[in-house]
Amino acid sequence: MVVVGSFMKGYGRPSLTPRRMIEPNANATETAPGWTSDWSALVKARLSLMVLATTLVGFLVAQPERIAWSVLGWTLLGTFLSACSAAALNQAIERRHDARMRRTANRPVAAGRMGLGMAVVAGFALGYGGCFTLAMKANLLACGLSALTIVLYVAVYTPLKRVTTLNTVVGAVVGAIPPMIGWVAAAGDLQRGAWVLAALLFTWQLPHFFALAWLHRDDYQRGGFVMLPGVPGGERLAAQTNLLASLLLVPIGLLATVLGVAGFASAGVMLLAGLAMSWFSLAHLRRLDRATARHLFLASLAYLPAVLVALAVDRGPVSGVAGARGGRTTLQEGR
Repeated sequence: MVVVGSFMKGYGRPSLTPRRMIEPNANATETAPGWTSDWSALVKARLSLMVLATTLVGFLVAQPERIAWSVLGWTLLGTFLSACSAAALNQAIERRHDARMRRTANRPVAAGRMGLGMAVVAGFALGYGGCFTLAMKANLLACGLSALTIVLYVAVYTPLKRVTTLNTVVGAVVGAIPPMIGWVAAAGDLQRGAWVLAALLFTWQLPHFFALAWLHRDDYQRGGFVMLPGVPGGERLAAQTNLLASLLLVPIGLLATVLGVAGFASAGVMLLAGLAMSWFSLAHLRRLDRATARHLFLASLAYLPAVLVALAVDRGPVSGVAGARGGRTTLQEGR
């Protein structure tokens, strides 16, 4: 309660004082992105591909022996469309705020190169296509989780960014769901292993996004977003949260091996990667400067692919005892 109170105290709705839009570049007509680049930016293609990677690992870990390649392909397509939907609708809602920030002012809707109606229609069409694909080619639970992700991202996380620093926690919940989509598409239900993967993704996102928010805190303030590192007293609390979350990555990662979801090699990667994240988090807490925030952010970018590859390659129980602990139960046959 003390931590939550610290998050909330004095960090309410930002000032409604008009903020200056970022002026377009004088050479904008010469350097304006093309049609392909605009659509890629609208759906946040790189972020959506990262979502796809976590979904893939969730599927592979849940189905370590006989991989249903057709189901996997449809699951990835449906999840990608859903992620693109959330990104497009988010940009439609935040277009005026994006226009005030240097890092987002050139997004297609914020810059005026794409109409609001087009972005909204595209967002709903992509969301419908993603959920329909998952319902028809995977299962209804995967479809439901995908729909939940879109709703949480667009209807909860997006407006909360202008109200409270707790928006990052809600965003971390959204980012933790895709590996569960992959898992249920492969296994048919949510088992303990799926919750371990979700907990790992949720925890990783806290230092990742707090470090990013530290680096761009002035820009977020300009856009009217309430991010913890950018509010009075929030810098140290964010750094403390980073260290706590980084330390938790170690036991959560090792839990995958204990529950028979991954092997000893995966455990080794989890241990080393978690300790590295903790080291960079501690350095940032001690110095609270831009350099250590950047180092932590880069470390978080290295952490995720390392642990995802480890989980995908070294999946399966290390022993019959570990496999009996219920991280993964009976898989669906004939898929």
